[in-house]
Amino acid sequence: MEPRRTDTVFIPDISQSIISENNSPDIPFRKSINPYRGCEHGCIYCYARPTHEYLGFSSGLDFETKIMVKERAPALLEAALEHPRWEPAWVNMSGVTDCYQPAERRFSLTRRCLELLARYRNPVTIVTKNALVTRDVDILSEMARWHGAAVLVSLTSLDADLARRMEPRTVSPRQRLETVSRLAEAGVPVGVNLAPIIPGLNDAEMAEMILAATNAGAHFAHFQVLRLPYAVKELFLGWLDREFPGKKERVVQRLQDLRGRTGRLSDARFGTRMTGEGIWPETFTGMFELACRKAGLTPRLLELNTDAFRRPGPIQSELAGWG
Repeated sequence: MEPRRTDTVFIPDISQSIISENNSPDIPFRKSINPYRGCEHGCIYCYARPTHEYLGFSSGLDFETKIMVKERAPALLEAALEHPRWEPAWVNMSGVTDCYQPAERRFSLTRRCLELLARYRNPVTIVTKNALVTRDVDILSEMARWHGAAVLVSLTSLDADLARRMEPRTVSPRQRLETVSRLAEAGVPVGVNLAPIIPGLNDAEMAEMILAATNAGAHFAHFQVLRLPYAVKELFLGWLDREFPGKKERVVQRLQDLRGRTGRLSDARFGTRMTGEGIWPETFTGMFELACRKAGLTPRLLELNTDAFRRPGPIQSELAGWG
């Protein structure tokens, strides 16, 4: 029997700011923008799922179907860029949920924020697994001329069936590689984010994914191992029971080995939460670096330019009373 379809509900988000800051040593950016809370892509492994519980929703189906929409995001961003204390800085879009999830076709908040970042010449990086990013190639290619933009396309597998099971409502691996090609052809620095690497499920594909990305035109790459914070652990284990019962024991054992502590499947500590500890992180890093060398790919993000920042002045009437 096919599961009953649950319609997506869009709920206005009344956040009073749009730029989040972090001080994590594991994350290369300090500022980020997330126009949406919750994500329709439905990726079973998503570490952001528990954030929906802060809103009174579940980490499971609610995270995928109750999408909070920050309709004032452009006005809030412009207020921040106009503020005297704003210092030009690399801003990342999709630090939590994908800024090009299907809701973006309806609300265009990501594009409107990009238009502002381009106007103020403030650099941006984007992480997405959706081909919708190519809609905004006009803005991104213009920003790339002054080294103000870069895109990371998430790639988890070249196996279309595995990708569909892990990420049921986003584009196929083939479409993601085509997205890399379109961005590269437009002069936008583009790389791939192999995340998450799941021991016993997709780790053996690492070299193949790097080569495919390079052939598509990628300039750089990154990888990150699976994280299972809070409710994500039980959601992921239940998913393994349904989709890969024969592989579950092996995957769980490797995840426990990755975390270096018997019985642990996740670790929130800075320095190890993104990589794990012990022999497996060393193995994955070696595999990744070797694959990048063979493919001629840079295993890091490109540097972006903050010196081009300017304040042309606010243009949105919505700014009255803000700042």
